[in-house]
Amino acid sequence: MRILLTGGCGFIGSHTALALLEAGHEPVLLDNFDNSRRSVAGRLAAIAGRPLTVIEGDVRDTALVRAALSDHRIDAVIHFAGLKAVAESVARPLDYYANNVGGLLSLLEAMDAADVRTIVFSSSATVYGEPLCLPIAEDHPTGAINPYGQGKLICETILTDLARAERPWRVSILRYFNPVGAHPSGLIGEEPTGMPNNLMPLVIRAAGGKLDLLSIYGTDYPTADGTAVRDYIHVVDLAEGHVAALEALGRGERFGVYNLGTGQGSSVKQLLAAFNGATGVNVPQAAAPRRPGDVAAIYASTDKAGRELGWKAKRGLNEMCADSWRFAKRNDGAEE
Repeated sequence: MRILLTGGCGFIGSHTALALLEAGHEPVLLDNFDNSRRSVAGRLAAIAGRPLTVIEGDVRDTALVRAALSDHRIDAVIHFAGLKAVAESVARPLDYYANNVGGLLSLLEAMDAADVRTIVFSSSATVYGEPLCLPIAEDHPTGAINPYGQGKLICETILTDLARAERPWRVSILRYFNPVGAHPSGLIGEEPTGMPNNLMPLVIRAAGGKLDLLSIYGTDYPTADGTAVRDYIHVVDLAEGHVAALEALGRGERFGVYNLGTGQGSSVKQLLAAFNGATGVNVPQAAAPRRPGDVAAIYASTDKAGRELGWKAKRGLNEMCADSWRFAKRNDGAEE
């Protein structure tokens, strides 16, 4: 299959492009490079042994997306493009709704016009809000508590309605937990532009001396060590989950919602201990107040993905940390 990846040069998109190639598919990458780097295209080519097709443009440019779908004979879309920081969404809700919800609507309009009606959507565990029970399964009530999660929930509703309509849409919604890690080559990994919001890039910056210390946002949560608990998943496992979802749609599945995580929660302090064990580096750190919109603990039940997609995360916390550090050291000082 020929697959359009929106946000294809980003952290998860770039790894998914490689996973698609390994599975025998042909990825076409669309990216506006708002929070990704143009150099990723060259790094992907180095790993793949050949260049990949990269289109520079915004998913909200409906005419451009429609042309890309038609010109490249696209069979399906994996939609990554969007803003993704919880705390930032609280400060800039209008930007988040305009970009994330508006971007999906523009994409779907282009897809419908081009007769491409198969989509894998990048959602988030934030749609669950405050967990009522752990681990969280896909039938857990939704109730996002921040604009980022609310936007994802609105997008899920749109896609669910679309799958129920008469036209033959095929939809897979993937609720990510916390992606970390990097490709084992060390050539691609998490490399946000500007100040990162996710934990691992901040850990890397503090470990490498680019930050004086790592701020641990919240040390008084009702968890075993007081720090927030998350389900960290290796980005390569996550990428392989997208391929599994896509191929399930190709086999005739009409609609599915799946958690992609490991099924195990780890606290911030446990992640830092794993980082030290995997790299030998102690990360300077200090306690800081909780951030608005964060929950104390959340981790997945992944039984449904295992049962229906034949997918299970294989890589552990130590591998996530070692791969992240390898990427950081190899690319220290890398330019755009």
